[in-house]
Amino acid sequence: MGNTDVTMEKLVSLCKRRGFIFQSSEIYGGLNSCWDYGPLGAELKRNVKEQWWKAVVQGREDMVGLDASILMHPQVWEASGHVDSFSDPMVDCKKCKHRFRADHIQGDKCPECGGELTGVRQFNLMFKTFMGPVEDSQSTVYLRPETAQGIFVNFKNVQASARMKVPFGIAQIGKAFRNEITPGNFTFRTREFEQMEIEFFVKPGTDMEWFERWREERLQWYVKLGIKKENLRLRDHEKEELAHYARACSDVEYLFPMGWSELEGIANRTDFDLTQHAKKSGKDLHYFSEDTQERYIPFVIEPSAGADRGTLAFLADSYAEEEDRVVLHLDPRLAPIKVGIFPLMKKGGMLERAKNIESALRKHYNTFFDEKGSIGRRYRRQDEIGTPYGVTIDHETLENGTVTLRDRDSMEQIRISEDKVVEELSQRFSRLP
Repeated sequence: MGNTDVTMEKLVSLCKRRGFIFQSSEIYGGLNSCWDYGPLGAELKRNVKEQWWKAVVQGREDMVGLDASILMHPQVWEASGHVDSFSDPMVDCKKCKHRFRADHIQGDKCPECGGELTGVRQFNLMFKTFMGPVEDSQSTVYLRPETAQGIFVNFKNVQASARMKVPFGIAQIGKAFRNEITPGNFTFRTREFEQMEIEFFVKPGTDMEWFERWREERLQWYVKLGIKKENLRLRDHEKEELAHYARACSDVEYLFPMGWSELEGIANRTDFDLTQHAKKSGKDLHYFSEDTQERYIPFVIEPSAGADRGTLAFLADSYAEEEDRVVLHLDPRLAPIKVGIFPLMKKGGMLERAKNIESALRKHYNTFFDEKGSIGRRYRRQDEIGTPYGVTIDHETLENGTVTLRDRDSMEQIRISEDKVVEELSQRFSRLP
């Protein structure tokens, strides 16, 4: 069973109230399916991306990073097949004018009003714009619908400059844009989103072995960062689901409030992409192994995750309602604020002592200084945004130099020397898996 406490309505409310996520252009009525990350949301999403980068790039010697341009030569999208076939079937209601993906509705009537639907037509999902002062077909460019193609066209550049040997991977975090017909479910499906994507190049014949390895590794990444195992599953695509170029594909699915949905896809893309770009560009994209004296087009394993979906999953999975508090049990590495500092009173030198402690902590962690309200209320405010630790400065601090260190999850409180707070937190963070 999933988290029975959380609903999408509760998440949206929490995110708005506490500054995680806001509706884009809200003062103008908002822009459908576009969202702005507030102070806490920006930190949370940045932490998700940072943990991904540490795991797949900095923690491996067979991976390097890339940051490709959003705008690319239009022939890139012709070679990849996006211009001709990156589309969804669409129908419109003749009565209420609502638009739907044809494969998401049943029957021949509008699910909203029962009106008659138009015939099915294909709708290309790429955003089109123009580069330069003249708006004509010669100046057409696209906002990239995925980050993968920027990696493929740089395969030779990266391989040669970084002196990488197959098997190796190129990782990238970046924005992508899809003109979805029916976006929705908060930040789950949006028209502007951020991908965390890997293209891992392998020797043909070893591709399924690498596919299985990446499949398991990516599932375990979410578990390591605190998502409950029972809320995750691997779903293999049926043969009829596979893209025409794919040999295999699995989705890491999460039990979101609206049900099981894709969190990340791991695909065996064979040699399709490099072969297509080699044909279209006329450039040789073969790899030559000096060790075996073999020359081949590498196969590609692609783990592709959404930073926005991942952030939403971590929020949903950590949400809990416990007696008199709402709490986000976020992994401390993901928490936007690591430690709250609470002077019990503003007089007697307590405030100044607390400021000194915060100054020392801020050099290492994101902190929040809160001097207003009862200490219980201050704890609850930090629990609700997922802050793992709280430091309370009280009369004993003035008498013997000790403070109260509170744990968010257990609510256990211990007294330690104010000089040992940074060391204690450092040890706790270092013990995380």
